[in-house]
Amino acid sequence: MPTDIDIAQSATLQPIETLARERLGIAPEHLSPYGRYKAKLSLEFIDSLKDRADGKLILVTAISPTPAGEGKTTTTVGLGDALNHIGRDAMVCLREPSLGPVFGVKGGAAGGGYAQIVPMEDINLHFTGDFSAIALANNLLAALIDNHIHHGNELRIDLRRISWRRVVDMNDRALRSIVNSLGGPGNGFPREDGFDIVVASEVMAILCLATSIEDLRTRLARIIVGRTQDGRAVTASDLSAHGAMTILLRDALAPNLVQTIEHTPAFVHGGPFANIAHGCNSVVATRAALKLADYVVTEAGFGADLGAEKFLDIKCRATGLKPSAAVVVATVRALKYHGGADLKSLTREDLGALERGLVNLERHVDNVKRVYGIPCVVSINRFDADTPAEIALIRERIAALGVDVVLATHWADGGAGAADLARVVVRLCDQPASPEFVYSDETPLWDKLRAVATRVYRAADIRADAKVRAAIDRLQAEGWGHLPVCVAKTQMSFSTDPSQRGAPEGHTIDVREVRLFCETFREGRPQCVH
Repeated sequence: MPTDIDIAQSATLQPIETLARERLGIAPEHLSPYGRYKAKLSLEFIDSLKDRADGKLILVTAISPTPAGEGKTTTTVGLGDALNHIGRDAMVCLREPSLGPVFGVKGGAAGGGYAQIVPMEDINLHFTGDFSAIALANNLLAALIDNHIHHGNELRIDLRRISWRRVVDMNDRALRSIVNSLGGPGNGFPREDGFDIVVASEVMAILCLATSIEDLRTRLARIIVGRTQDGRAVTASDLSAHGAMTILLRDALAPNLVQTIEHTPAFVHGGPFANIAHGCNSVVATRAALKLADYVVTEAGFGADLGAEKFLDIKCRATGLKPSAAVVVATVRALKYHGGADLKSLTREDLGALERGLVNLERHVDNVKRVYGIPCVVSINRFDADTPAEIALIRERIAALGVDVVLATHWADGGAGAADLARVVVRLCDQPASPEFVYSDETPLWDKLRAVATRVYRAADIRADAKVRAAIDRLQAEGWGHLPVCVAKTQMSFSTDPSQRGAPEGHTIDVREVRLFCETFREGRPQCVH
């Protein structure tokens, strides 16, 4: 059986200028090519599309991830190809892969089999340099903070209250907590610091939520980097950093156009993780795709408890985007794993483990359909070892929720293998949809956290020690209570314990830390607490 890279390397790609002209009606002058098969689409051209009607937005989400794999990105790509296969006009919008997981436990993020975006190696390794630009902009601000302090600290920044951290796009545990500025007076004042991964940075979130260069510059200016000795917030604009940061990010804001193996156009742009950030591709790319195609297939990171919740409560809240339908991806083997089966036994029929594990799928479907208010379908990413009895059990249980189950073989068969899924999705998109947020803007921060924990994670309650609760109360008192919350927790479970498979409930969520991210404004107000 050929591997993903074998299939990707044997694919016949269209020159990106040809694809853009023939499939999207985009002239070459609106593209900035990076070689023959990838290009950035100009922001000026995107702005010229503003009067066009929007297509339908389809969200692909999944069950809680397992080591067995689910294939959410593969399904996103396969569904985009399938919609074109059945005669619809579709595009795909995905996030860019981070080098950390590529060289770690997760591998690439370009799909798999015959449902891949290409050129796969380029996309997974550096691509067009967006992540490098984000890291540079982030670390420039960090350097300017230390430089300002070294040269007299006119703003009277309190070294104990600097909240801005450096970033690197790698899983380098040794850099998570460090002491910097050692080596004498010329290197500044020693203090505790640390590195986050690029995909968790506030600059990444800003890039993915910004709508223009001007909007990007305004959002960067509002970044809070620390506090003065009398408690006043210090921003990037106080350090005159936002202009230089914008210049570094100028090209990165333009979305990257590539293609699938079947030549479906795809934007791959931005890459925040969903377990520690908001987990969605850029607003610029999504909005452009909706102007260029009748159906746009996008994904949110990890399971529907993390990615889909943030897709709704952060991305859709900030932009007005509304998904018309959702696809919840699962595999038989992953469901058996959630039912307690050992990894080595997942290819054997085990109706008992499957029945126990189905509660995870049922919980995610209930969240998407009832809590988020989005019509949905379950897509079973089919494997040869799946038995008729196992498929029948899944259909029976999910039918009780009023949701269809569709088998898909896009990994092996490309778009044709997801044609049945595409037809169901088209039907769902024709139904009325009223997506809902988990909480309102006016809900206090503590109650927003409780709403996510109890409604989505099905926890009994949340708790925090006196220090964290005081920090949340202080943010509320300072006027940040209207912000949405971005919960960072394990993606492997509805609980905060990654070993808890299935659908645990009645647990208590410990809130261990709170950070203020205020880059996202709507009607002049900051919009994100992390």
